[in-house]
Amino acid sequence: MTGTLAVAMIGHSFMGKSHSQAWRTAPRFFDLPLEPEMSVVVGRDAGRAKEAARALGWRDSADDWREVLERDDIDLVDICTPGNTHCEIAVAALQAGKHVLCEKPLANTVEEAERMAAAAAEARERGVVAMAGFTYRRVPAIALARRLVAEGRLGRIHHVRAQYLQDWIVDPEAPLSWRLDKDLAGSGALGDIGAHIVDLAQFVTGDRLAEVVGSLRTFVDERPVATDHAGLSGSAGTERGPVTVDDAASFLGRFAGGAMGVFEATRFATGRKNAIRLEVNGSDGAIAFDFEDMNVLEYFDHREPAGVAGFRRILATEADHPYVAAWWPPGHGLGYEHGFTHQVVDLVEGIAAGEHPAPSFADGLQVQRVLDAVETSSESRAWREVPA
Repeated sequence: MTGTLAVAMIGHSFMGKSHSQAWRTAPRFFDLPLEPEMSVVVGRDAGRAKEAARALGWRDSADDWREVLERDDIDLVDICTPGNTHCEIAVAALQAGKHVLCEKPLANTVEEAERMAAAAAEARERGVVAMAGFTYRRVPAIALARRLVAEGRLGRIHHVRAQYLQDWIVDPEAPLSWRLDKDLAGSGALGDIGAHIVDLAQFVTGDRLAEVVGSLRTFVDERPVATDHAGLSGSAGTERGPVTVDDAASFLGRFAGGAMGVFEATRFATGRKNAIRLEVNGSDGAIAFDFEDMNVLEYFDHREPAGVAGFRRILATEADHPYVAAWWPPGHGLGYEHGFTHQVVDLVEGIAAGEHPAPSFADGLQVQRVLDAVETSSESRAWREVPA
């Protein structure tokens, strides 16, 4: 390694823990051109931020992100906060000359995402990097699927089916966390998990959604308020409050290249914990993936004789599969946290090389436009174009 990269992470709950794991692990398994330094973690409560620094491995803690941006010893800002704060923090960080990694979805509105993308484009002229955190792109099996499509093994793409299925709020008494508050989260299942399958579908196919028609639904309108109002679950008090986001979203899509898409995102899929399912059918073959069996990619070669043709189960743990060579021998599977490590690797390598790794803020803006078109379509009950 030839230098250091001092990191400030803002937010230390679920995503903060995942990102911390990645910053700790990446330089220990990958030969990075820069050494990440876990300099400071920022939280709204000074005491909790200090405890997070101790538990997660950060050298220092702070309770004011604005003061951290003024520090000359910080090179990169990692944003792991609710969506309503992304725009202000990211724009300020980029204007301060800091590289930025921002969790998905990029923002709560198209207008905020446009501001962020514009700030990133301006910062890019000064050599400052901005990347959106669509981590599932970096699951080896998903990256392998993209490779197969790019190599032309599926031929012309006809169908894309994408689902993200969870069940963590099926219980009507599950607490009303910030993820169920539109002012903080922007949207519900659509933005929280639907954003992932939009990005994955476009990433794997190399094509963009050009038109959508969708429907949103909220099944439980009121819940007990979570005592800390932050997190996926937790204890709840006696106070109740309104759910102001969607519980489930489904939509059809037309890709610019002509493929048809079917999408579903729900947090009411009883029995499904984190099922991210993607199937792509083309003229010459197909791929299928489910994150609940994340080390496996199924591949069908339509050019094989009918008598022996069938979906082939590829265990994506070989050294020549994306990212895998740095880890374990073949057959020793990777887990959820490894995608975040690969994200750090791509980001650090891009910064060191003066390149701008995907997904960019412009990519994040495009996903935001799809989400907005789905929401608008649900209200109007009509097809909506997605601006290019």
